[in-house]
Amino acid sequence: RPLVVDFDDTQGDGGERLGTIDYEAFLEEGDEDYEWSLPDDEWDAISLNYTSGTTGNPKGVVFHHRGAYLAALSNPMMIGLSAESTYLWTLPMFHCNGWCFTWGVSALGGTHVCLRKFDPRLVFNLISEHGVTHMCGAPIILNAMAHVPSGSIPELKRKVLIATGGAAPPSPVIAALEPMGFEVIHLYGLTESYGPATICAWQEPWNDLDLQGRANKKARQGVIYPSLNGIRIGNPDTLETAPADGGTMGELMLRGNTIMKGYLKNPEESEKALRDGWYRTGDLGVMHPDGYIEIKDRSKDIIISGGENISSLEVEEVLYSHPEILEAAVVARPDDQWGETPCAFVTLK
Repeated sequence: RPLVVDFDDTQGDGGERLGTIDYEAFLEEGDEDYEWSLPDDEWDAISLNYTSGTTGNPKGVVFHHRGAYLAALSNPMMIGLSAESTYLWTLPMFHCNGWCFTWGVSALGGTHVCLRKFDPRLVFNLISEHGVTHMCGAPIILNAMAHVPSGSIPELKRKVLIATGGAAPPSPVIAALEPMGFEVIHLYGLTESYGPATICAWQEPWNDLDLQGRANKKARQGVIYPSLNGIRIGNPDTLETAPADGGTMGELMLRGNTIMKGYLKNPEESEKALRDGWYRTGDLGVMHPDGYIEIKDRSKDIIISGGENISSLEVEEVLYSHPEILEAAVVARPDDQWGETPCAFVTLK
C-alpha cells in the first residue's frame, strides 16, 4: 500500500488526516546509514511528468535516471548555482519536476525557499528576507513582478538571477525588470527535454547595447544546453536543415541525453515524436547567423493569411510595447478574403 504522509501546514484550513504519520515524524524515521539502491540500468524510469496538452490530450512523459542526473548537473552549471545559492520557488515543482532544479539545488546543498501561492509582493519580501539569489518563472510571473509599484516593494540588496521559459518573454517585460535588480536569463525547453534545452548565453559585446537592445537579445531562446548533443531548425519529415539566416522558418528538433524515454503506454505517439532519433518539438523558429535560435510560434498557432505565415508571438511582442497593455494573446480568426487574420485579446493596465 502507498504511504500517505500528512503535512501540518500553518496556512492550511485544517481537516482530517489522510495517513497515519506526519511529515516531521516521517523525517525522523530516516536512517543516516541507509545504503541507496541504484537502478539496474541508467535508462530505467525515475519519474513521470505530464505535458500541458497544447496539441491534444496530456501525455505521460517518462524520465530516465541518466537524463535526471545530467539535468541536475547542467542547470547549476548554466545559471551559476552553488552551495551558497538560495532558490525561490515560483515555479511549480510538479511542472516538469520544477525544470529539474529540484534535483540540482539539492545536489549542491543550496537552500530552497518554497512558496504556496504566487503573489508578486510576497515574492519581493521573501527575496529580501532570505537573500534569494536565483529563481525561475514563466513570463506571466515576470510580467506580474514588473508591474508591482516601486514604492511598495523592498529594495533588492543584490542582483537576483531569474530564469524564464515556457513561452518567449516580451522584451518590454525584460527591459522593465533589469532596472529593478533582476538579471533575466532566457531558457527554452519542454517537458520532453527535462525542462531547459537551450539558454540565451550572454555575450560581452551585448553589454554596450541600450536597454531595449539588450532585452531584444535576451528574448531569443539561444544555444544548446550541455546535456544535449543535437539541435536543428528544419523540415521534420526530411530532417533537412534550414539556413542560419534569421529568416527561414522550420521546426525545432532536439536529440541527446535529456530527451524523454517516451510517452507512457503510448508507443504510437512516442515513435512519431522520436523517429530517426530526433525529438520534434512542434515549435517553429529560425536560426540566426550567430547560431542562436529564436522561436516564432507553435506549429499549431501559426497564422496563415493570404498564403503568408504570420507569427502570433511577433504580433504579441508589438502589443506588449504599448504602455496601456498588461497582457496580450494573439490567435487566428477565420476570414473570407484572407483565410485567416490575427485576432488579439488584451488585458489593460
